[in-house]
Amino acid sequence: MTATTAPTRSTPFLTRALQADTLLTGGFGILLAAAATPLAGLLDLPEPLLRWAGIVLLPITAFLAYLATRPVPPVRGVQAVIAINVLWTVDSIALLFTGWVEPNPLGVALIVAQALAVAGFAELHHLGLRRR
Repeated sequence: MTATTAPTRSTPFLTRALQADTLLTGGFGILLAAAATPLAGLLDLPEPLLRWAGIVLLPITAFLAYLATRPVPPVRGVQAVIAINVLWTVDSIALLFTGWVEPNPLGVALIVAQALAVAGFAELHHLGLRRR
C-alpha cells in the first residue's frame, strides 16, 4: 500500500465497513451519552466516564460519516480512523488493569466486547485500504 493522501479508487468493502462503523459508533455514543446514569449502576462504571466516552464518540461518528459518504474515502482519513480505533481498543483494555474503575462482570464484558468490536473495525478498514 502506498502512503498517499490522494484517493485512488473506492471499494464497496471499505465503504460498507465505514458505514457500519458509523452506525455502531454513533449508536453507542448516543447510548452512552444519553443513558450514562442507568448504565453506570448496571455496569459499576463511573457515570462521567460513560457520558464523556459517549460525547467523544459523536465527533468521531461525524468524521466516519464524512468518510463513508465520499465517492472515494481519502487514504489518510481512513488511516486516522484506524489509529483512533487501535488507540480506543488499547485504552479500553488498559482501563481494566489500571484500578481506576472496578466494573462488575457485566461491565468487564461490555468493555471487552466493545474493544473487540472496535479492533475488528480497525482490521476491516485496514483490509479495505489494502483492496484499493
